[in-house]
Amino acid sequence: MTEHPAQNEPNASDHQVDHRRGAASTLSRLTARLESSTLAEAPRELLREALGATATESSGTPAAPHPDQRVFLDSISVNGFRGIGRKARLPLTARPGVTLVVGRNGSGKSSFAEGAETALTGRTARLDKQRGEVWRRHWRNLHDGADPKVEVRLALAGDPRLSTLTCTWPGDDVTAPEVEFRRPGHGRRPFAGIGWERALNDYSPFLSYADLDKILNGRPSEQYDSVAAILGLRELTDADERLQSIEKTLDSALKQVEAELPALAEALSALDDPRAVRALAVVGRAGDPDFTELDALVTALPDADEGRLRELRATAALAGPDLGAVGSAVDRLREAVAVLDDVCASGAEDAHQRAELLAKALEHSRRHQDEDTCPVCGSDRTLDEAWAERAAEQVAGLRQEAVTAREARDDLRDAVDALRYLVTPVPAWLPAALVDPWEEWQACRVLDDAERLAARAETAALVLADACAALREEALRELEKLDEEWRTCVTRLAGWLDRARPAYAGRPRLSQVRAARKWLKEARAELREERLRPFEDHSQRIWEELRQQSNVDLRSVRLTGSEKATVRKLVMDVSVDGTEAAALGVMSQGELHSLALSLFLPRAAAPDSPFGFVVIDDPVQSMDPAKVHGLAKVLHDLGETRQVVVFTHDTRLQRAFTNQELPVTVLEVERAGRSVVTVNRVTDPVRQALADARALIRTRNLPPVAMTHVLPSLCRAVLERAFSEAAWLRLHRAGMAEHEAEKTVAGAITLMDIAALGLFGDPTRTAGDVYRELRRRCGPRAVDLVRQCQEGAHPSGTSMPDPHRFVDDIKAVALTVRKPEEGP
Repeated sequence: MTEHPAQNEPNASDHQVDHRRGAASTLSRLTARLESSTLAEAPRELLREALGATATESSGTPAAPHPDQRVFLDSISVNGFRGIGRKARLPLTARPGVTLVVGRNGSGKSSFAEGAETALTGRTARLDKQRGEVWRRHWRNLHDGADPKVEVRLALAGDPRLSTLTCTWPGDDVTAPEVEFRRPGHGRRPFAGIGWERALNDYSPFLSYADLDKILNGRPSEQYDSVAAILGLRELTDADERLQSIEKTLDSALKQVEAELPALAEALSALDDPRAVRALAVVGRAGDPDFTELDALVTALPDADEGRLRELRATAALAGPDLGAVGSAVDRLREAVAVLDDVCASGAEDAHQRAELLAKALEHSRRHQDEDTCPVCGSDRTLDEAWAERAAEQVAGLRQEAVTAREARDDLRDAVDALRYLVTPVPAWLPAALVDPWEEWQACRVLDDAERLAARAETAALVLADACAALREEALRELEKLDEEWRTCVTRLAGWLDRARPAYAGRPRLSQVRAARKWLKEARAELREERLRPFEDHSQRIWEELRQQSNVDLRSVRLTGSEKATVRKLVMDVSVDGTEAAALGVMSQGELHSLALSLFLPRAAAPDSPFGFVVIDDPVQSMDPAKVHGLAKVLHDLGETRQVVVFTHDTRLQRAFTNQELPVTVLEVERAGRSVVTVNRVTDPVRQALADARALIRTRNLPPVAMTHVLPSLCRAVLERAFSEAAWLRLHRAGMAEHEAEKTVAGAITLMDIAALGLFGDPTRTAGDVYRELRRRCGPRAVDLVRQCQEGAHPSGTSMPDPHRFVDDIKAVALTVRKPEEGP
């Protein structure tokens, strides 16, 4: 397999419309449209404020990668993760082009793809599948004891030094990695803080087989959001959200006061009072209420007895001690006292006192080491080092015994504090009858004796609570006598007035906001359709390449609803042989996956995307051979401007690149025992077979049969590969269907059959035809070389006087015949 040559940095294709309009471009364009509109000045000003706030907010967001400084993949290194044990590295070329990562199932290919996706996004498509829970439990490699680690080296266009993304896991949750980003000259920092999340969500550069299903079978709103995000209209959505917030505030306030009106009217109707009748007439009128008249009713109350009313209301609002809480606190305090008494009786308290005494003596001895007498009894006995050691041991032992005493004292102190906390301060104003009971209750805060505190608090709380209850009942009865019903209703009316006045005053602004939102909705819809058109065109071009022999036409791709609508979806209009139909109902699984690729690739290749790479895992499943050839062409076209990395175990995709003579780099992943994974660059298969032949020649001390039998067989393999490659190319150029070409090549068994197929496209041509064509294209010696390769399979073998020249001549023939001559 050939490698692709160095390619230039990406440029937008001629058929693509350049979307590189940042937030500032989108907003300035909309502002120009606004200024030339016929919208009234008030809603215009609201739109200017909303759009200006959006621009300010956008300028303060973290620096995400910029489309002009695209990110490419230099390498992916993995160890201890999924199917990879010790560290394995996937080397990539950080520039546009196509790389196929091939290998059998279970070789570890997808572990590279999933490792990179996890490092950049924190998730993989496997987590969304039904078996995701099993995957979460068994994501560590079974054979490697090292901590899992993924390292992705990134090349940012314009930066000569590579950046590194390092992903590790502090625990067993695969969805909670720690990811560090290091960029030379910028230091290290958590990846979550550098501002790439939005770009990764809008322009996801990862696509797995599971994602293909999700693109079409996910929720309609998710399909809508995945496409809408790349149209560059998020700033308009943000502005609309600001206007919507203003509208909601104004509308909610108005609805609230209008919702309160029925209950207020019912309360006024229940009063046999002329003032209530007047108030009811005002609030019941159509249109805005007469706030002046309502203010007069509220403020016209007699105020001669206001002082007395204030005292009665304050008395009615008094709350004494919570007897339930006080009772529980008293019980706890008494229990703590009893526990401490038991501890003292057990000797634990004595141990505590002795420990403290010895500790103080020990401390004194260490501070006064020159003293000759005991500081307590005055005796001549010196507190020497031996005594200090014994004393320290006794202190440790006694303190261990004293733990129970300390805990009992702590519990007692906590119980005292808890009861004191319930003793509320004396209110600023109290009826005379409550002064003494409240002071008695307040005095409990300064009692130190626990037993006295429990007894006094219990009694004082009960007396005060009873007194408060009696005074409250008396105050409530008197308030009723003093016209409290009307006053209560007036209080309610005054509260409603405070809310209604600004709510009704906001009605004009509410209308202006709604007019502004309507204009913005229409403008956004026009911009959306304008920017969706290139995306739709790109999807249709991709579908035309992938559809091959399908009779399904992709008519259009549309977005219905809006970003915040409850019902929003992506609509794909298709037709089958000219008859309109629903895509999901008439398309095969392979066609659906091709359609999903038609939607994903334009999104990943959007000019505003800051990612220069696309990672696609296993896209070939369910595709028939014709669509695989179309996929190779699509990936090649995408590789003109993007670094395309495709993981696949299906050999058809690799062959499709070869058959269409499309440049591609192929890396083969192999997995040995204990999850040892290696990556090798796959070279030209013809040259690889020649290298094997030359390696045999260089091997010393081989038996003669190696030259007379083995070497001709290796060179026969060289010719078979060259003729097979020519056969595939010839059949493809002739327009033969992929499955027919595969069947034809597989049916050519002998070297002559394969040569006839490669030289003429017809395996039935005779050996004489083959030899004549070989002489014409490669000279007369070519026939002898072919015969020598065939003789090597016979028991007698073939003579090999000059092995080196033989291999050189085989190489010349193989390189000549591997590509068929162009037709006339």
